[in-house]
Amino acid sequence: MFYKDERLALFIDGSNLYAAAKALGFDIDYKLLRQEFERRGKLLRAFYYTALLENDEYSPIRPLVDWLHYNGFCMVTKPAKEYTDSQGRRKVKGNMDIELTVDAMELAPRVDHIVLFSGDGDFRPLVESLQRQGVRVSVVSTIRSQPPMIADELRRQADNFIELDALREVIGRPPREPRFEREEETVGGGR
Repeated sequence: MFYKDERLALFIDGSNLYAAAKALGFDIDYKLLRQEFERRGKLLRAFYYTALLENDEYSPIRPLVDWLHYNGFCMVTKPAKEYTDSQGRRKVKGNMDIELTVDAMELAPRVDHIVLFSGDGDFRPLVESLQRQGVRVSVVSTIRSQPPMIADELRRQADNFIELDALREVIGRPPREPRFEREEETVGGGR
């Protein structure tokens, strides 16, 4: 439920949203996503959080980050940490939960409604705190994937759960070859 005169802010956990959309078999068109929420209320800010591999000459997510930055999204990035797991596979860790939480708490007095694009259960205390401050919180993720991409405790805490698959026709596009949206390489966006 959205009200036209509400001051809205979007908080997008990049790796978590990428993984949820990929599990559902579509890509996000961020221009359409922004337009959809501008239509639903007075969009004050749209934040996008992701970790970047700083030591690589080319980061596959860099074109997306640049596009979002030039198209009105507030980009919050930090260097990702690279490691090798127990099976000898190269992994990248880049958890942005703290940055997202701090920004949401700082913006809370100036907004009526926050839309959180993440299914990570670690955000439940944030949602609870925002609600105590009088901010309504909608969470966008999916229960239609196997396994579901949203933690049950986060879905229950939110004022409104928006099924990502239900937004497919509004903000989705067919998946591309993995050229620039390689968020799946970042670990840390858990449930």
